[in-house]
Amino acid sequence: MALRKLGKDPESPSGGSPTIYFDEEKDSYLVQGWKVEDVERLGQMDIPGHESVVEIPRRMVQFFLEVKKDDEDPDV
Repeated sequence: MALRKLGKDPESPSGGSPTIYFDEEKDSYLVQGWKVEDVERLGQMDIPGHESVVEIPRRMVQFFLEVKKDDEDPDV
């Protein structure tokens, strides 16, 4: 599996999480974040048993754009 790390949360105190990856073979994102355990918030979502929810801060969305940028930039 060809995972490419796109970015870690620049404000993470430990420097280890959250992190966003891109799976080049499946053309999909993998997100490492804080496990959501708040029953009220989870109750507002329809989550199948084989799925889970993680939370990332808004500032991490910039890393999703890395893949598009790479696709547009032939020098990368």
